[in-house]
Amino acid sequence: MAVGFATIPADLRVPLFYAEFDNSQAINGVASKRALLVGQPTTAETGLAFVADAEAASALYGQGSMLSRMIRAFRANDPFGELWVFPVADDASGVAHTRTMTITGTATGAGTLFLYIGGTLVPVLVASGDTPTVQAGNVVTAVNANTRLPFTAANTAGVVTLTARNKGTLANSIDVRMNLGGRRAGEVLPAGVSVAFASAVSGATDPSLAGLAAALGDEEFEVIVAPYTATAQINALRDMMNDSTGRWAWSRQIYGHVFAALKDTSANLITFGTGRNDQHMTVVGFEPENPTSQSEMAAAFAAQVFASIRADAARPLQTIELRGVFPTPTGSRFTKSVQQSLLTRGVALVGYDSAESVRIVRAVTTYRQNAFGQTDISYLDAETLFTLAEVIRRLRGRITQRFPRSKLANDGTRFGAGQPVVTPKIIKAELVAQYAEMVEAGLCEDAEGFAAATIVERNATDSSRVDVLYAPNLVNGLRIFAVLAQFRS
Repeated sequence: MAVGFATIPADLRVPLFYAEFDNSQAINGVASKRALLVGQPTTAETGLAFVADAEAASALYGQGSMLSRMIRAFRANDPFGELWVFPVADDASGVAHTRTMTITGTATGAGTLFLYIGGTLVPVLVASGDTPTVQAGNVVTAVNANTRLPFTAANTAGVVTLTARNKGTLANSIDVRMNLGGRRAGEVLPAGVSVAFASAVSGATDPSLAGLAAALGDEEFEVIVAPYTATAQINALRDMMNDSTGRWAWSRQIYGHVFAALKDTSANLITFGTGRNDQHMTVVGFEPENPTSQSEMAAAFAAQVFASIRADAARPLQTIELRGVFPTPTGSRFTKSVQQSLLTRGVALVGYDSAESVRIVRAVTTYRQNAFGQTDISYLDAETLFTLAEVIRRLRGRITQRFPRSKLANDGTRFGAGQPVVTPKIIKAELVAQYAEMVEAGLCEDAEGFAAATIVERNATDSSRVDVLYAPNLVNGLRIFAVLAQFRS
């Protein structure tokens, strides 16, 4: 037997005992997965950073900033995953959204103004006889005292002006209303008081993401939350992720998946989905009456996805509960027929159960058509992309672990049993063995079909290269259970 040593030379003369270590047959560990939040701070912090402490990070990026609130929304749903952030400053030419809250009428009885900003209750006590100016002043004091809110407030003669802490379009969708809990929760306006809201200035010009790909380099992130849905921003994300030169390219193998959210009418969401076709992005569509902001919905949704795929990349995501986000009021929710239309057009959805919990309906991607414009469901669900990434990473780990410095010979070559020599048949046997492990792990199925379809051969022009036709059959999620109830009477 000719044992192939890597470092112990064959011409040793000095006695006695020597040992080297080879971990090629050791069990591979599980690679750590990371998540990334991209959002706007209100401080001057820049650069990619690890979030060791959510509260400290929230303060570092500015209490009440978009990025700070995204961090909290993410951690409410995944307290343990490895989280990184990349702050993008407000565009210098951006416009901050402002909204007015006009209070009319002197209170004829004591009560409370139950003001909700982004789903957060800001209670303001009202005494009998308080004029609109007094009430508005108290609202301003209460709003500005809560530094975690996405708005600051100012008062002019009973008109409260709420100004978003960050510039750009995303603040336009932040919900501001009175009495979210309704009469059942005892939330009513004080006697003699009326409140009206109006959009004063629309937020405009989100920050550019053109430099994001270069800033991230080859750092791997399984989940990337970038809440922007304007064309320039999502095109930049598409280019960053693409299969040719992006993070999914053969030459980079970084992988990952982008999550965003869009609060809008069903008609506008259908228009949006029809205009996209990217398997590496999932956009969560939800109703305009929902109190949750787009950036926080995207962060919460992605956090639960991240927690799930770390346990099992192939397991369906439906029914997972999102924490810290709010349900859309009954009567304003998308019907099943609308949900079908949205899912068909590549818009992911959340739904609501009888306990008013918010749950994932289906995490579809925006991919709908192949290069010829024909309907294609091969990348319909985000789980497919996560499973593919997991399978290829496991394959890469096995090959680089087993054959890091192997010699390559043709099938049938007679070489010593201890020699670090591989042939196409030996490599295929390793692939088949590893595939059986992935079948056992519930990532793939049909081991026999894989063995029959997978081809390993030596390249015809490069004698040091092996070409592999790798044919995994990814396991499917149980999504539809259809019953024909053919009853008898």
